[in-house]
Amino acid sequence: MADSDLPDELIKLERSAEEERAKLAGLDGDAYDTQWRRWRDAAADFQAAVTAYAARDDVDTPRHQVEQEVKRAVRHADEDPAE
Repeated sequence: MADSDLPDELIKLERSAEEERAKLAGLDGDAYDTQWRRWRDAAADFQAAVTAYAARDDVDTPRHQVEQEVKRAVRHADEDPAE
């Protein structure tokens, strides 16, 4: 499965979860707890969407592979593949 074959919705959901995770840096106390819940909810939305996508009849890629490929596409989007 090439990055171009990944559904935009999965990319958006994982990007959102990563953005919420990044906001945890430097927080503590109630602010940390509140942000952690936002991250957890965003990550749960991503996981549910991956599960639903992988369960479709027209998808031949195992769920764990879909998840890995989306995460790789999001986390390494700024890297030059030629390097």
